[in-house]
Amino acid sequence: MTVPPADVTEVRRSTRSSAVGLLGAAVNGACGFVLTAVIVRVFGATGSGALFTAIGVVSIAGPLCCLGADTGLMWAIPRRTTGAHGDAARLLPLALAPTVILAAVVAAVGWALSGVLGRALLGATTDGRALIRLAFLGVPVFVLATVLLAAVRATRPVSAYVGVQLVGVPMIRPALIGALVAFGGSVVAGFAGWLLPMALAAVVAAVLVAGPLGVTGGARLRPDAADRRWFWGFALPRAVSTAIDASSMWVGVLLTTALATPAAAGVFGAVGRYALAGLLVMQGLRVAVAPQLSRLLGAGRSAEAAAVYRRTTVGIVLLSWPAYVLLAAFAPAFLALFGSDFAAGAGPMAVLACAMLVNVGVGIVQTVLLMSGNSGKHLLAASCGLAVNVAAGVALIPAYAATGAAVAWSLGIVTENVLAAIFARRALAQPLLSRALALTGLAALAVTGLAAVAGAVTAGRGVAGLSVTLCLLATGAVAALANRRVRAHLTNVRAQLRPREATS
Repeated sequence: MTVPPADVTEVRRSTRSSAVGLLGAAVNGACGFVLTAVIVRVFGATGSGALFTAIGVVSIAGPLCCLGADTGLMWAIPRRTTGAHGDAARLLPLALAPTVILAAVVAAVGWALSGVLGRALLGATTDGRALIRLAFLGVPVFVLATVLLAAVRATRPVSAYVGVQLVGVPMIRPALIGALVAFGGSVVAGFAGWLLPMALAAVVAAVLVAGPLGVTGGARLRPDAADRRWFWGFALPRAVSTAIDASSMWVGVLLTTALATPAAAGVFGAVGRYALAGLLVMQGLRVAVAPQLSRLLGAGRSAEAAAVYRRTTVGIVLLSWPAYVLLAAFAPAFLALFGSDFAAGAGPMAVLACAMLVNVGVGIVQTVLLMSGNSGKHLLAASCGLAVNVAAGVALIPAYAATGAAVAWSLGIVTENVLAAIFARRALAQPLLSRALALTGLAALAVTGLAAVAGAVTAGRGVAGLSVTLCLLATGAVAALANRRVRAHLTNVRAQLRPREATS
């Protein structure tokens, strides 16, 4: 069977973009782990809980103030003409002006209420008030960087976005925090080290986006009424769901701080960072293929978009499910790297790892919904997940602390993703599941599960057992390379990564 040239081109495009996204996700994951290790080792459970609370404030208020404009730009710009004579540049001020103004208002209100919020979340301490103030000052920085980086992703090759957001910022953060603390910095200085790289990213993004949009070439920047209706008609329903997506873990951190203790919030925050690290593969691939999905769906090519989704989801499951099996089986080993204060996180980590199997298993359904213009359905799914998370958190956290927060978040994750998968299937009118996905998932669970059982039985659930398991998996991977079909598949992937034109 001959593959149509257009399909071959889409396969090559998505494969190359996905490879770059995966590379960025790997660097981001490694740096994120180093960042978490630096925070919890330097500040301990209580101090890291305070710092995670400040990050949570930015991570909730920032995406909400973006009003969905970041996703709106990734959806809208591929459907417009770029360059000095195009109509894409006028979308940039349309996205930036209201979001930055709203963020500035939120920052001012948060500054004024910092005393009340500091006492409610962190107790009556000077550092608590200063930390909350700095957190709200970070909201406009977050908004500016996020919207500009979305424009970079929509106008530049994926490597530009990956280089700034997934490599540059994560690499600078732990080094800067470590340096500030080494010179006697407090938790407030540590949070400043987390925030400053985002400001640098905003400057770099502004430079990167000016050329492709024709800003320096005299492109028209004033949007008209039709532009406003078209852009915000898509973006506004995404505003709340963006905040929900970005703050899913941080809601639990804030609830645990308020309903339990900052130390318990520090444990949950550390566990949550491990759980989110496994999503970096999906994040990298989502960033890589989102503009491609927007373009295909905008042209009515739903079958090709569904094929991109299925191929991407297989890769996500193959690379992510083994990681979550290991997190559940060897939670004590992973948490031992943070110190004895975090040993209580083993149970919560196992709970979250199981929930993340569902999250990863449905793949990038949220991206499919958004790029198909169904931001309202995405909002409904995200809102239901948040409602379940908050309700369960209020009920469980006072009695079970970090474990209660993990169960609540897990219930929210499953609720949101199941609903999103149903809505995405209806939006595309194409099958989302495939035989390849089912076989990949079963193989990943079986192989990793057997290796984990062997490692745990022979050496326990600590570092020794994890080491045995990793050795068994590495041996199996080397053995798989002896299989001719495996080698042929890898050769095909390498061929798709080469930047040559498809032939008929």
